[in-house]
Amino acid sequence: MSIGFENLDDHVIPMAEFLLKYRFTDPDYEELPQSHLAQLKPLDTHGSKFLWNYIKEANIHLDFPFKRDLFNVIDKFMITGDDEQETKKWLYKRGFPFDKPVYLSWQPDLAMIIPWELLIKYFDAFYYSIADDLTVIDQNLNWALLFFHEHEIYFGSNEKYTPHEVSEDTSFL
Repeated sequence: MSIGFENLDDHVIPMAEFLLKYRFTDPDYEELPQSHLAQLKPLDTHGSKFLWNYIKEANIHLDFPFKRDLFNVIDKFMITGDDEQETKKWLYKRGFPFDKPVYLSWQPDLAMIIPWELLIKYFDAFYYSIADDLTVIDQNLNWALLFFHEHEIYFGSNEKYTPHEVSEDTSFL
């Protein structure tokens, strides 16, 4: 049976089997609450390979950060040492529904499906700035994020994009 977005959930594995589980379960890194941990869907090698190939075949990263003319809008954010809240605000301003499933791909054998809200809340558990190049997409490639290993995040979109407003109270982030 071939793998596609419609059956990708069939390739979810237990967190205990996921190579990067320590990022979400180890108190020395980030220990997510059980209610949030339950929403993470790590993929097996077949599901991860499907996602990697989908991104590769779309040539998303043919040019840096994205293939020329793939997206109408490209926005960049620099992550500096003490700006965790600013990074969360920047991600929040993309304006996606919190429950929107997004697809994370680190490498051919490491991928995960999560709700957008958790990427905002725990971006620094999903992305280690020196170690990772992380691509995040939606199913239709209407947009993509590249968390680049040099403390940079790139957002590309084909939608008419206006940053979502953030209230003064960002405790929900």
